[in-house]
Amino acid sequence: MEVELLEQAKNDLHKMDNSVFIDFMKHLEKIAGIPFQRHLKHGLPFYVEEVGQGRIIYTIVYKCEVIITCVTYM
Repeated sequence: MEVELLEQAKNDLHKMDNSVFIDFMKHLEKIAGIPFQRHLKHGLPFYVEEVGQGRIIYTIVYKCEVIITCVTYM
């Protein structure tokens, strides 16, 4: 499945240090191969992938996974 990053997600990734960026990229590859992991909240059309203490929030639009944001918690 194709993964598309919104501008906000691209900006989030560029702000991360290299080791965290690499972890997020590995999880983006995982999302491309195995979509629909876990809902962000019951009833919402968003999914979440946990990356250490961070999260990738995404949704599915016309068979394309759209990454909305990549968040790290400090």
